[in-house]
Amino acid sequence: MLNHLRFTPMLLAGAVVSTLRLVAADPVDFNAQVKPILEFNCVSCHGEEKPKAKLAMLTRETLLKGGENGPALVAGDSAKSAMYKSVTLPADHDDVMPPVKKGGPLPKDKIEILRQWIDQGAKWPDGVKLVARKAEETPRGDEKSTVGSIHDHIAKTSTEKAAADMKAYKETISGTGVVFDMVSIPAGEFTMGSPDSEKGRGADEGPGVKVKISPFWMGKMEVTWAEYELFMRPEIELDLRKKNPSEDYVNKFSDAISRPTKPYVEMSFGMGKDGFPAISMTQHAANKYCEWISARTGHFYRLPTEAEWEYAYRAGTTTAYFFGDDPAQLGDYAWYGANSDWKYQKVGKKKPNPWGLNDIAGNVCEWTLDQYDADWFKKNSGKVLEDPWNVAVKAYPLAARGGSWDDEEPGRLRAATRRSSDKSWKIQDPQLPKSIWYLTDAQFMGFRVVRPLKVPDTDAMHKYWNNGVERD
Repeated sequence: MLNHLRFTPMLLAGAVVSTLRLVAADPVDFNAQVKPILEFNCVSCHGEEKPKAKLAMLTRETLLKGGENGPALVAGDSAKSAMYKSVTLPADHDDVMPPVKKGGPLPKDKIEILRQWIDQGAKWPDGVKLVARKAEETPRGDEKSTVGSIHDHIAKTSTEKAAADMKAYKETISGTGVVFDMVSIPAGEFTMGSPDSEKGRGADEGPGVKVKISPFWMGKMEVTWAEYELFMRPEIELDLRKKNPSEDYVNKFSDAISRPTKPYVEMSFGMGKDGFPAISMTQHAANKYCEWISARTGHFYRLPTEAEWEYAYRAGTTTAYFFGDDPAQLGDYAWYGANSDWKYQKVGKKKPNPWGLNDIAGNVCEWTLDQYDADWFKKNSGKVLEDPWNVAVKAYPLAARGGSWDDEEPGRLRAATRRSSDKSWKIQDPQLPKSIWYLTDAQFMGFRVVRPLKVPDTDAMHKYWNNGVERD
């Protein structure tokens, strides 16, 4: 479970300031919490070659030895540790670490993590040596040209032209042997949102709005690690492609797509990968996966809109859940706080909804394309909308749906329940700026893909995959 946080006052340079303090009972994890802070913020100036102030911050031993300013680390006593003193100095001090020009000072929560780690004895796993790491840069390149090439091929090879052609199918990621299932979702009209009388209803769920939806396919399951790691870790895909050589054009275009940087922690957080849903990716990462999988398969995939997601969840029903209004049945269809054992579970183990979608409620919460707007229903009251999409124009909040394994309240898994992203989902990320790929503190977040029958033009395709608001 994640650390709980509280604010406490701390005396600093003669003034009382607020700092984010970890609960004392929670031991600090060096690899997950301390190592990234040091590698992203300290080691570039304190490496092996000509370290600043003759302090090499590479191992516990070099920190204990210290440099020109004495021992950098005094295990068990942060007040005597030069490394801690330097990160608590005012921003305009010559010795503050890291300096302003290097992204300093550190945020208060990172400073508090270092203090807790030192005072808890500065535990450091055997054999671990730090290396300098740089924060991510926004990917650049001829993105429009890449999207244009993918679009042209998809447009030429798409065989389904009408709703009557749409059938459920299995998609194979060429050269890898990885397969996922797609379910056909018919066109239709429904009332999006919930009525005033629905138990657990949120203020952001109404008044109900009439919505018309065009036909599309949707992933039967949430995207699993077997699929996502091919994108997240190119070396896995390349190894499989060597074993299963393919001359398919898609390899050329998929290799040009921006992919995540290497994560600094194990991203399943010990909950398992074989058959389990992928988690903790940003909406940007999910969008780029959709671009990548489109290039790899020759079919256009993207995230669902909020309207498409709710329409698919309901599957023609009008009740709070697709199986009715009684949450007592929820355990037959979903993993949530009452039955998940506080971790996500393998996909497809619960009963599907009437349209054949597994885990559409629970297991992991699912990204949509939309900007979250608490007043969206009020703004559209009385209208009849066709395939609405509230396009993102800022990094927060973005909209997610479905509830997850760590939601104790059954109402969080209703058809109309909405969830908005928050900066706290990255609170332990040591990078400045924060990662555009990973959510260190949203182990409940995953996604599934959709494929609309109508293939969009190049500009629309580019917009679906690149909303431009990935930075915090």
